[in-house]
Amino acid sequence: MMQSLMSMKAYVGTRLPILTNSETSTRKQRVNCPNRRNVMVSCGSERNGNEGIGSNSGSFMSPSHNYAILKHRMEKAAKSEYYEEASRIRDSLKCFEDEIPVLRLRRLLKEAVADERFQDAARYRDELKEIAPHSLLKCSSDATTLGIRVQVKSAYIEGRSQPSEEVYSFEYRIKITNNTNRPVQLLRRHWIISDANGKTENIWGIGVVGEQPAIFPRSSFEFSSTCPLSTQNGRMEGDFEMIHVDRVGSRAFNVAIAPFSLSLLGDGDGETT
Repeated sequence: MMQSLMSMKAYVGTRLPILTNSETSTRKQRVNCPNRRNVMVSCGSERNGNEGIGSNSGSFMSPSHNYAILKHRMEKAAKSEYYEEASRIRDSLKCFEDEIPVLRLRRLLKEAVADERFQDAARYRDELKEIAPHSLLKCSSDATTLGIRVQVKSAYIEGRSQPSEEVYSFEYRIKITNNTNRPVQLLRRHWIISDANGKTENIWGIGVVGEQPAIFPRSSFEFSSTCPLSTQNGRMEGDFEMIHVDRVGSRAFNVAIAPFSLSLLGDGDGETT
């Protein structure tokens, strides 16, 4: 049963739980790669999302979902300095470019811009917006308001998603840096969340992750939280209400959280819109 955007209230602005390991059942799915040997992609029902390509439903995943998990494995291998493994997975990822419309259009858009075929580029851009409205938006953002900097990075969480039930879970990590000479306190949060079907919801809450943190001059506060969607991509933006705490009677002010994408496929090579 499709999970509505209203369920986000249970997730947005809450601290991530620790995910425990579970047994993984695996099988193989063959991915066709033109002019290459077929690549065997591991598929399983792993709940912790650390390895493999999985489905809690036990059915074969879509090419988009397999791509997302392979990309996660590549990034993990690169971070662990397993560069040969990361390179092998990167080559496997190329097999999906013609199978997944969003990836194909991203590639065509990049090529059209490089060749200065701007009419073609505009057409590919419009097609991308039609099939995946937020696919040209980056999975990160960076904005500064009155000396308070908010940096965000989002990522798909396979282990907490159920594609067969149209539930896609995303993590977002936020770093708030006080670049002023006055201490501030974060009082409230406001999120505007949109999915690929055009549904939008405004969510307000006290503080973040159960706290109303004070952030001193030249220091930062970081936290992680999650957001579920019923579509493979969406968009988040909003603001934090803050107040200076070094003076009685200070007026509250809003600090912008610039728009960023929640995307199963991650960032593309198109321009940010």
